[in-house]
Amino acid sequence: MNPLPRNMNLQAFDPHRADFVCKHEVDVNPPITAESEALFQQGMAVTSYELLPKQRDHAKAAELWKQAAALGHWKAAMNLAGLYESGQGVPEDTEQAVLIVEGLMKQGVPAAFDKMGTYHQRGIGVNDDTSRAYAFWQLAADMGSPAAQAYLGSKLKATYDNPGQGFWGNRDVALKMLECSFAQGNGDAAYTLALTITGDNRSLGEDNARALKIYHDGVKLGSEKCASSLFVKFDRTTPLTGNTIDTARSDRYGELAQALELNPDLRFPNLDKVLPLPPAELPMWDGKRKTLVDAAIALVALPAVKPTPGSQSSGRAHIPQGHALKAQPHPVVVEATSSVPHSGYWLPRLHAIYREHERAWDNAQVPQRYAKGEVFETMDRRSMGAYANTATRTVWQFLGDAVAVVQSSHPRVTQGIARTTRVPEESLRCKGMLSCPRTGVWAGQVAKDHPLARLYNRWDRFAYVEKGQSFPNPEDQHIAIAPHEVRWLWLDNANQIGPSRRTEVSLSDLHGAQDPLKT
Repeated sequence: MNPLPRNMNLQAFDPHRADFVCKHEVDVNPPITAESEALFQQGMAVTSYELLPKQRDHAKAAELWKQAAALGHWKAAMNLAGLYESGQGVPEDTEQAVLIVEGLMKQGVPAAFDKMGTYHQRGIGVNDDTSRAYAFWQLAADMGSPAAQAYLGSKLKATYDNPGQGFWGNRDVALKMLECSFAQGNGDAAYTLALTITGDNRSLGEDNARALKIYHDGVKLGSEKCASSLFVKFDRTTPLTGNTIDTARSDRYGELAQALELNPDLRFPNLDKVLPLPPAELPMWDGKRKTLVDAAIALVALPAVKPTPGSQSSGRAHIPQGHALKAQPHPVVVEATSSVPHSGYWLPRLHAIYREHERAWDNAQVPQRYAKGEVFETMDRRSMGAYANTATRTVWQFLGDAVAVVQSSHPRVTQGIARTTRVPEESLRCKGMLSCPRTGVWAGQVAKDHPLARLYNRWDRFAYVEKGQSFPNPEDQHIAIAPHEVRWLWLDNANQIGPSRRTEVSLSDLHGAQDPLKT
């Protein structure tokens, strides 16, 4: 018996299975550390779809993902296997790809079993075998893989069997798989689920109102198919859209569909900021795709601004906020009696230190800014007491001028899938069962010890909600979390009234008294 996971014994695929029990992959995947996640995100940034193909550094990504995988990051390992499949950034080596996936299978990662199914379907590193491919996908779906659930759901959703065309009639199980995958944030599942329940035949579970909502939510999850479908459906009379043509909405879905085609990593959790479902009025828009994308993507909260060294000082000792002194390769030291030879910051020092009180005085000095040609001021040495006049002479060391500190961007911002926001000084939180108290973007989370915290507390769990509206209900996505269990944090970013006195899509984050930069 061959012990390799690729050759494991499998239960044969059963398209007529009686039931399906939903499981979520987050419940069984290995935990991801902050260090490994940072490496993973850096790899995503250097291969971002926002970069031109020639600018994408797959070799760098391979290096970063190897480091992350060594720290237990299963997604990084999956991406690394993908590089070995394609030969991007590393020599093409399908056996190495299979070995990486097998390592994840041994850890019980559902996505690895789904990938092994794909390898058997396509003959990548293993013999092609469609029967084993479906058996692997079935196992992966039962373990919690949203990709496998979405794929098999699409194959079982018919009302009759046609194995030759690759589909079967097991609609009840298909809907359970699709709902389970949709709850895990899978855009493909959203598309297939919406497509499957479109109509008015209640005996088949059809429901146009819910189908429209799922198509819309699928756009939030990054489904290009959902965006393209609504682009078409709002441009013609269909029961799904109330037999009403709405070209303005159609145009916006079309723009987002094109954006998703160019960058499949995009997610639009704040879609309702630019494109709420009817009957809500659309905010005015400048016609630029970038505006739609930037307003709808996720937010990354900037850390609270902390005073940088010297920014709280006055006079010569003041260093502008966000600036630092650049280290000098060759220190310049001049006598106190000299005129200042270079503009910049100078630090008074004792020429030599022999006693502890001299060291204390020396350590207490701060950089001071002088312009070229000025005369150094006489330093106050009274803190040394009786030794003030016997201590060695004062000299001045040049530290250079203040330069702005370049803030590193969050990898998701570099990827173009998120934008930064300042957090309002006023902390406004609200429980999910209450009406929204203020318009804007809200970030939702459940308590860390909630059984479904790993499923719900996603990096893109945001919603744009108008004052008086209800917050999103997790149960609408078949997530067993009651609205009152979700705590929402207000991040402002509300659309503003423009010169035409109509609401416009706005990209500013804080407004009015909430903006600490406004006077």
